[in-house]
Amino acid sequence: MIQFYKCLSDINRLTCLCLIHEAGEACVCEIINALHVDQPKASQYLSQLRKCGLLISERRGKWMYYKFSPELPDWARKVIKTTLDNNKSEFEQAFTDFKKNQLATDTAVSED
Repeated sequence: MIQFYKCLSDINRLTCLCLIHEAGEACVCEIINALHVDQPKASQYLSQLRKCGLLISERRGKWMYYKFSPELPDWARKVIKTTLDNNKSEFEQAFTDFKKNQLATDTAVSED
């Protein structure tokens, strides 16, 4: 429990969790754009969340995709959801940028 709350104590890690909560999963490339950080920094945030047992990862081509661990307790999911539901304005810009990147990625994939 203490490790869980320590992981939430950083706004960038918390934002990653909220984005993944809403999207179901996220690619590092989407997190980079949402947080306005470089790839190594985004990967570091996501790696910390994975080490805490909050996320699992899967490599697809050159990118890593992250989603909630199936072992994440329901109470922890509720904490993340409640945090997001009650603080939407805190994450608004990150969600906007995340969605823009998803649209650009979807368009590029459909053009191939």
